Amino acid sequence: MSALSTPRPGVVTVTLNAAIDQTLDVPGFAAGAVNRAVAETRTAGGKGINVAAFLAGASLAGGAVPVTATGILGEENIAVFDALFRRRGIRDRCLRLPGRSRVNIKLVDREGRSVTDINLPGLHVPAESWRGLLTVVDDLAVTNRTFVLSGSVPAGVPDTAYAEMVTALHRRGAFVVVDASGPPLRHAVAARPDMVKPNAAELAELLGRPLKDRAEVVRAARELSESGIALVVVSLGAEGAVFVEGGRALLAVPPPVEVASTVGAGDAMVAGVVAARLEGMGLEDCARRGTAFAAGTLSRLGPELPPSERLAELMRAVRVEEL
Repeated sequence: MSALSTPRPGVVTVTLNAAIDQTLDVPGFAAGAVNRAVAETRTAGGKGINVAAFLAGASLAGGAVPVTATGILGEENIAVFDALFRRRGIRDRCLRLPGRSRVNIKLVDREGRSVTDINLPGLHVPAESWRGLLTVVDDLAVTNRTFVLSGSVPAGVPDTAYAEMVTALHRRGAFVVVDASGPPLRHAVAARPDMVKPNAAELAELLGRPLKDRAEVVRAARELSESGIALVVVSLGAEGAVFVEGGRALLAVPPPVEVASTVGAGDAMVAGVVAARLEGMGLEDCARRGTAFAAGTLSRLGPELPPSERLAELMRAVRVEEL
Protein backbone atom coordinates (compact mmCIF):
# COMPACT_ATOMS: atom_id res chain seq x y z
CA MET A 1 0.00 0.00 0.00
CA SER A 2 3.01 2.29 -0.38
CA ALA A 3 1.23 4.46 -2.95
CA LEU A 4 -0.93 5.91 -0.17
CA SER A 5 1.43 5.62 2.78
CA THR A 6 3.14 8.91 1.91
CA PRO A 7 1.52 12.26 1.01
CA ARG A 8 0.32 12.38 -2.59
CA PRO A 9 -1.31 15.23 -4.48
CA GLY A 10 -4.97 14.93 -5.23
CA VAL A 11 -7.63 12.31 -5.78
CA VAL A 12 -9.44 11.79 -9.08
CA THR A 13 -12.77 9.98 -9.34
CA VAL A 14 -13.96 8.61 -12.67
CA THR A 15 -17.71 8.27 -13.32
CA LEU A 16 -18.58 6.81 -16.70
CA ASN A 17 -22.34 6.59 -16.06
CA ALA A 18 -23.23 9.65 -13.97
CA ALA A 19 -26.77 10.06 -12.72
CA ILE A 20 -29.13 12.46 -11.04
CA ASP A 21 -30.55 10.81 -7.94
CA GLN A 22 -34.15 11.93 -7.44
CA THR A 23 -35.12 10.80 -3.96
CA LEU A 24 -38.80 10.82 -2.96
CA ASP A 25 -39.74 10.40 0.71
CA VAL A 26 -42.92 8.30 0.45
CA PRO A 27 -44.24 7.05 3.82
CA GLY A 28 -45.94 3.65 3.50
CA PHE A 29 -45.08 3.27 -0.19
CA ALA A 30 -47.23 0.59 -1.87
CA ALA A 31 -46.88 -0.65 -5.44
CA GLY A 32 -50.04 -0.36 -7.53
CA ALA A 33 -51.52 2.35 -5.31
CA VAL A 34 -51.63 6.14 -5.21
CA ASN A 35 -48.62 7.29 -3.15
CA ARG A 36 -47.84 10.79 -1.93
CA ALA A 37 -44.33 12.07 -1.40
CA VAL A 38 -43.73 14.35 1.58
CA ALA A 39 -40.31 15.49 0.37
CA GLU A 40 -38.15 15.41 -2.74
CA THR A 41 -34.43 15.96 -3.30
CA ARG A 42 -32.38 15.92 -6.50
CA THR A 43 -28.65 15.38 -6.16
CA ALA A 44 -25.80 14.82 -8.55
CA GLY A 45 -24.95 11.14 -8.42
CA GLY A 46 -23.20 8.21 -9.95
CA LYS A 47 -20.75 6.30 -7.77
CA GLY A 48 -17.62 8.29 -8.60
CA ILE A 49 -19.45 11.62 -8.23
CA ASN A 50 -20.58 10.47 -4.78
CA VAL A 51 -17.04 9.49 -3.77
CA ALA A 52 -15.78 12.92 -4.88
CA ALA A 53 -18.50 14.64 -2.85
CA PHE A 54 -17.72 12.63 0.29
CA LEU A 55 -13.97 13.22 -0.02
CA ALA A 56 -14.41 16.93 -0.65
CA GLY A 57 -16.58 17.14 2.46
CA ALA A 58 -14.22 15.17 4.70
CA SER A 59 -11.87 16.71 7.25
CA LEU A 60 -8.41 15.21 6.89
CA ALA A 61 -5.61 15.60 9.39
CA GLY A 62 -3.29 16.96 6.71
CA GLY A 63 -5.83 19.52 5.51
CA ALA A 64 -7.92 19.60 2.36
CA VAL A 65 -6.96 17.21 -0.42
CA PRO A 66 -7.67 18.40 -3.98
CA VAL A 67 -10.49 16.34 -5.46
CA THR A 68 -11.11 16.16 -9.22
CA ALA A 69 -14.13 14.58 -10.88
CA THR A 70 -13.95 13.31 -14.44
CA GLY A 71 -16.27 11.20 -16.53
CA ILE A 72 -19.16 11.80 -18.89
CA LEU A 73 -22.16 14.09 -18.35
CA GLY A 74 -25.17 15.03 -20.46
CA GLU A 75 -25.47 18.70 -21.43
CA GLU A 76 -29.24 18.94 -20.98
CA ASN A 77 -29.35 18.41 -17.20
CA ILE A 78 -25.88 19.59 -16.20
CA ALA A 79 -26.90 22.24 -13.66
CA VAL A 80 -27.11 19.93 -10.65
CA PHE A 81 -23.57 18.65 -11.29
CA ASP A 82 -22.17 22.16 -11.77
CA ALA A 83 -23.78 23.24 -8.51
CA LEU A 84 -22.27 20.31 -6.59
CA PHE A 85 -18.80 20.93 -7.99
CA ARG A 86 -18.96 24.64 -7.06
CA ARG A 87 -20.36 23.99 -3.58
CA ARG A 88 -17.80 21.33 -2.66
CA GLY A 89 -14.81 22.84 -4.44
CA ILE A 90 -14.47 19.79 -6.71
CA ARG A 91 -12.35 20.33 -9.80
CA ASP A 92 -14.41 19.56 -12.90
CA ARG A 93 -12.75 17.68 -15.76
CA CYS A 94 -15.90 15.92 -17.00
CA LEU A 95 -16.72 15.64 -20.69
CA ARG A 96 -20.10 17.01 -21.82
CA LEU A 97 -22.10 15.13 -24.46
CA PRO A 98 -25.41 16.02 -26.13
CA GLY A 99 -28.38 14.54 -24.26
CA ARG A 100 -29.27 13.90 -20.65
CA SER A 101 -27.46 12.10 -17.86
CA ARG A 102 -29.62 9.26 -16.56
CA VAL A 103 -32.03 9.79 -13.68
CA ASN A 104 -32.29 7.29 -10.82
CA ILE A 105 -35.53 7.56 -8.86
CA LYS A 106 -35.38 6.40 -5.23
CA LEU A 107 -38.67 5.83 -3.41
CA VAL A 108 -37.78 5.90 0.29
CA ASP A 109 -40.25 4.54 2.83
CA ARG A 110 -38.78 5.21 6.26
CA GLU A 111 -41.76 3.59 8.00
CA GLY A 112 -41.27 0.34 6.11
CA ARG A 113 -37.50 0.77 5.99
CA SER A 114 -37.36 0.17 2.26
CA VAL A 115 -35.88 1.84 -0.82
CA THR A 116 -37.34 1.15 -4.29
CA ASP A 117 -35.11 2.05 -7.24
CA ILE A 118 -36.27 3.01 -10.73
CA ASN A 119 -33.25 3.63 -12.97
CA LEU A 120 -33.76 5.35 -16.32
CA PRO A 121 -31.49 4.73 -19.32
CA GLY A 122 -28.40 6.90 -19.76
CA LEU A 123 -26.28 8.32 -22.54
CA HIS A 124 -24.76 6.46 -25.47
CA VAL A 125 -21.07 7.35 -25.59
CA PRO A 126 -19.46 7.64 -29.05
CA ALA A 127 -16.09 5.96 -29.56
CA GLU A 128 -14.30 9.28 -30.01
CA SER A 129 -15.67 10.56 -26.67
CA TRP A 130 -14.47 7.41 -24.90
CA ARG A 131 -10.99 7.89 -26.38
CA GLY A 132 -11.13 11.54 -25.35
CA LEU A 133 -11.87 10.57 -21.76
CA LEU A 134 -8.89 8.19 -21.71
CA THR A 135 -6.73 11.14 -22.75
CA VAL A 136 -8.15 13.27 -19.92
CA VAL A 137 -7.48 10.52 -17.36
CA ASP A 138 -3.91 10.09 -18.59
CA ASP A 139 -3.37 13.84 -18.36
CA LEU A 140 -4.70 13.92 -14.79
CA ALA A 141 -2.31 11.12 -13.82
CA VAL A 142 0.63 13.49 -14.35
CA THR A 143 -0.29 15.46 -11.21
CA ASN A 144 -2.59 13.09 -9.27
CA ARG A 145 -1.69 9.71 -7.81
CA THR A 146 -4.96 8.31 -6.43
CA PHE A 147 -7.78 7.29 -8.76
CA VAL A 148 -11.21 5.86 -7.92
CA LEU A 149 -13.01 4.16 -10.84
CA SER A 150 -16.63 3.58 -9.87
CA GLY A 151 -19.98 2.47 -11.18
CA SER A 152 -21.56 0.96 -14.24
CA VAL A 153 -20.43 1.34 -17.85
CA PRO A 154 -22.75 3.15 -20.31
CA ALA A 155 -23.64 2.07 -23.83
CA GLY A 156 -20.76 2.64 -26.22
CA VAL A 157 -18.04 2.09 -23.60
CA PRO A 158 -16.38 -1.35 -23.61
CA ASP A 159 -16.60 -3.70 -20.62
CA THR A 160 -12.79 -3.52 -20.54
CA ALA A 161 -12.94 0.21 -19.70
CA TYR A 162 -11.70 -0.01 -16.12
CA ALA A 163 -9.08 -2.63 -16.99
CA GLU A 164 -7.66 -0.28 -19.64
CA MET A 165 -7.57 2.56 -17.12
CA VAL A 166 -5.94 0.43 -14.41
CA THR A 167 -3.15 -0.62 -16.76
CA ALA A 168 -2.56 2.93 -18.03
CA LEU A 169 -2.65 4.45 -14.53
CA HIS A 170 -0.27 1.89 -13.11
CA ARG A 171 2.22 2.90 -15.81
CA ARG A 172 1.95 6.40 -14.30
CA GLY A 173 2.58 5.05 -10.79
CA ALA A 174 -0.98 5.69 -9.58
CA PHE A 175 -2.88 3.93 -6.80
CA VAL A 176 -6.16 2.69 -8.31
CA VAL A 177 -9.43 1.74 -6.63
CA VAL A 178 -12.21 -0.05 -8.55
CA ASP A 179 -15.81 -0.27 -7.35
CA ALA A 180 -17.86 -1.93 -10.07
CA SER A 181 -19.74 -5.14 -10.85
CA GLY A 182 -20.32 -7.69 -13.59
CA PRO A 183 -18.01 -7.90 -16.63
CA PRO A 184 -16.36 -4.47 -16.01
CA LEU A 185 -15.26 -5.68 -12.56
CA ARG A 186 -14.11 -9.06 -13.89
CA HIS A 187 -11.90 -7.41 -16.51
CA ALA A 188 -10.62 -4.84 -14.02
CA VAL A 189 -9.63 -7.52 -11.49
CA ALA A 190 -7.52 -9.20 -14.15
CA ALA A 191 -5.56 -5.92 -14.41
CA ARG A 192 -4.89 -6.03 -10.63
CA PRO A 193 -6.03 -2.68 -9.23
CA ASP A 194 -4.70 -1.76 -5.79
CA MET A 195 -8.11 -1.94 -4.10
CA VAL A 196 -11.55 -3.30 -4.94
CA LYS A 197 -14.82 -2.98 -3.03
CA PRO A 198 -17.50 -5.42 -4.18
CA ASN A 199 -20.48 -6.37 -2.04
CA ALA A 200 -21.03 -10.04 -1.24
CA ALA A 201 -23.32 -10.63 -4.24
CA GLU A 202 -20.87 -8.94 -6.63
CA LEU A 203 -17.99 -10.99 -5.22
CA ALA A 204 -19.97 -14.20 -5.68
CA GLU A 205 -20.74 -13.26 -9.29
CA LEU A 206 -17.09 -12.40 -9.89
CA LEU A 207 -15.87 -15.77 -8.61
CA GLY A 208 -18.71 -17.73 -10.18
CA ARG A 209 -19.91 -19.47 -7.03
CA PRO A 210 -22.38 -18.80 -4.21
CA LEU A 211 -21.04 -17.42 -0.93
CA LYS A 212 -23.40 -18.90 1.64
CA ASP A 213 -22.10 -17.29 4.81
CA ARG A 214 -19.57 -14.82 6.14
CA ALA A 215 -16.84 -17.45 6.39
CA GLU A 216 -17.14 -18.12 2.66
CA VAL A 217 -17.06 -14.37 1.96
CA VAL A 218 -13.84 -14.07 3.95
CA ARG A 219 -12.25 -17.00 2.10
CA ALA A 220 -13.27 -15.47 -1.22
CA ALA A 221 -11.86 -12.07 -0.22
CA ARG A 222 -8.57 -13.70 0.80
CA GLU A 223 -8.47 -15.50 -2.55
CA LEU A 224 -8.90 -12.21 -4.37
CA SER A 225 -6.22 -10.54 -2.24
CA GLU A 226 -3.77 -13.39 -2.87
CA SER A 227 -4.27 -12.91 -6.62
CA GLY A 228 -2.42 -9.61 -6.38
CA ILE A 229 -4.93 -6.99 -5.20
CA ALA A 230 -3.46 -5.27 -2.15
CA LEU A 231 -6.71 -4.36 -0.36
CA VAL A 232 -10.06 -6.12 -0.74
CA VAL A 233 -13.11 -4.65 0.98
CA VAL A 234 -16.39 -6.57 0.85
CA SER A 235 -19.46 -4.71 2.09
CA LEU A 236 -22.09 -6.78 3.93
CA GLY A 237 -24.82 -4.19 4.43
CA ALA A 238 -25.97 -3.83 8.04
CA GLU A 239 -23.48 -6.54 9.06
CA GLY A 240 -20.58 -4.24 8.21
CA ALA A 241 -17.68 -5.08 5.93
CA VAL A 242 -14.71 -7.43 5.58
CA PHE A 243 -11.27 -5.90 5.02
CA VAL A 244 -8.43 -8.12 3.76
CA GLU A 245 -4.85 -6.99 3.25
CA GLY A 246 -1.56 -8.85 3.33
CA GLY A 247 -3.00 -12.04 4.81
CA ARG A 248 -4.84 -10.15 7.55
CA ALA A 249 -8.67 -10.06 7.64
CA LEU A 250 -10.90 -7.79 9.75
CA LEU A 251 -14.63 -7.49 10.22
CA ALA A 252 -15.89 -3.96 10.93
CA VAL A 253 -19.44 -3.71 12.31
CA PRO A 254 -21.15 -0.31 12.46
CA PRO A 255 -23.20 0.91 15.43
CA PRO A 256 -26.99 1.08 14.98
CA VAL A 257 -28.10 4.27 13.21
CA GLU A 258 -31.40 5.65 11.96
CA VAL A 259 -31.61 4.93 8.24
CA ALA A 260 -33.01 7.58 5.91
CA SER A 261 -31.54 6.02 2.76
CA THR A 262 -28.90 3.43 1.88
CA VAL A 263 -28.06 5.27 -1.35
CA GLY A 264 -24.37 6.12 -1.50
CA ALA A 265 -23.33 4.15 1.60
CA GLY A 266 -20.89 2.00 -0.38
CA ASP A 267 -19.41 5.10 -2.01
CA ALA A 268 -19.00 6.68 1.42
CA MET A 269 -17.12 3.57 2.54
CA VAL A 270 -14.72 3.87 -0.40
CA ALA A 271 -14.19 7.56 0.40
CA GLY A 272 -13.54 6.77 4.06
CA VAL A 273 -10.93 4.13 3.27
CA VAL A 274 -9.19 6.39 0.74
CA ALA A 275 -9.23 9.30 3.23
CA ALA A 276 -7.67 7.07 5.89
CA ARG A 277 -4.95 5.85 3.53
CA LEU A 278 -4.14 9.42 2.53
CA GLU A 279 -3.40 10.02 6.20
CA GLY A 280 -1.15 6.96 6.32
CA MET A 281 -3.49 4.91 8.53
CA GLY A 282 -3.23 1.15 8.92
CA LEU A 283 -5.85 -1.47 8.12
CA GLU A 284 -7.85 -1.21 11.36
CA ASP A 285 -8.17 2.57 11.17
CA CYS A 286 -9.13 2.29 7.48
CA ALA A 287 -11.86 -0.16 8.47
CA ARG A 288 -13.11 2.20 11.18
CA ARG A 289 -13.05 5.27 8.95
CA GLY A 290 -14.71 3.55 5.99
CA THR A 291 -17.41 1.99 8.15
CA ALA A 292 -18.06 5.27 9.99
CA PHE A 293 -18.42 7.16 6.69
CA ALA A 294 -20.92 4.56 5.46
CA ALA A 295 -22.90 4.61 8.71
CA GLY A 296 -22.85 8.39 8.86
CA THR A 297 -24.42 8.87 5.46
CA LEU A 298 -27.27 6.41 6.15
CA SER A 299 -29.18 9.04 8.13
CA ARG A 300 -28.96 11.58 5.31
CA LEU A 301 -30.38 11.97 1.82
CA GLY A 302 -27.76 12.56 -0.85
CA PRO A 303 -23.95 12.36 -0.66
CA GLU A 304 -23.65 14.10 2.72
CA LEU A 305 -21.51 13.26 5.74
CA PRO A 306 -22.47 14.22 9.30
CA PRO A 307 -20.32 16.75 11.18
CA SER A 308 -16.77 15.68 12.07
CA GLU A 309 -17.71 15.29 15.75
CA ARG A 310 -20.40 12.76 14.82
CA LEU A 311 -17.99 10.92 12.51
CA ALA A 312 -15.50 10.66 15.37
CA GLU A 313 -18.23 9.18 17.59
CA LEU A 314 -19.12 6.65 14.91
CA MET A 315 -15.48 5.66 14.43
CA ARG A 316 -15.14 4.95 18.14
CA ALA A 317 -18.37 2.94 18.08
CA VAL A 318 -17.35 0.70 15.16
CA ARG A 319 -16.56 -2.80 16.40
CA VAL A 320 -13.52 -4.36 14.71
CA GLU A 321 -12.80 -8.10 14.96
CA GLU A 322 -9.77 -10.03 13.71
CA LEU A 323 -10.85 -12.92 11.50
